Amino acid sequence: MIAVTTVDWVPPFAHGLLRDLRLRWALEEAGLPYEMRFVPLNGRDEPAYRARQPFGQIPLYEEDGKEMFETGAILLHLAEKSDALAPPAPADRIDMTVWLFAALSTIEPHLQQIVMLDLFHKGKDWQAGARAETEAMARKRLGELAAAMGGRDFLAGGRFSVADIAMTTVLRIVGHTDFLTGLPALGVYKAACEARPAFQKALAGQLADIERHAPKE
Repeated sequence: MIAVTTVDWVPPFAHGLLRDLRLRWALEEAGLPYEMRFVPLNGRDEPAYRARQPFGQIPLYEEDGKEMFETGAILLHLAEKSDALAPPAPADRIDMTVWLFAALSTIEPHLQQIVMLDLFHKGKDWQAGARAETEAMARKRLGELAAAMGGRDFLAGGRFSVADIAMTTVLRIVGHTDFLTGLPALGVYKAACEARPAFQKALAGQLADIERHAPKE
């Protein structure tokens, strides 16, 4: 049995962006049965949860009594379980791993900084200067990514893999900006990945769970 634990509710700005979406999407692509479990948004600092996830983050993955955290590690684990999530050739699997780490280590930190500045520090006297510098670096990395993709449909081995799950969900972080407008290759790539039925099912599931747990007025 596979279980994915996430928070029960988040404000609207985070809808569709929670990282459990990565695992839901991978599990839907692989056709692996799973159940969702929930922890209160303010319950991640409780000792019981910290004993399972030392950083108080989500998602938490459990399979046959073994727990894992860090979405990159979990996606690699799922790629080992399902041919739907990884190319067959060993060299292409190496490329998949490289691009998975590139998404989470090279691209995501810069885009996440934009979110922090736009949503959590907006209006502070230092925000504008920090935003300009951070945006320049984020655009640089996205431009480099677009150039490296070279018009390919997927990142590794000519077929969809967990690297594309990671990269697409990272690109979604800056959906409130125009960062992808001048990079049509990335826009087309992201849209094609989001059009996959497994993504649509995973996203609908996340949004339905958030709505179901919404605070009562």
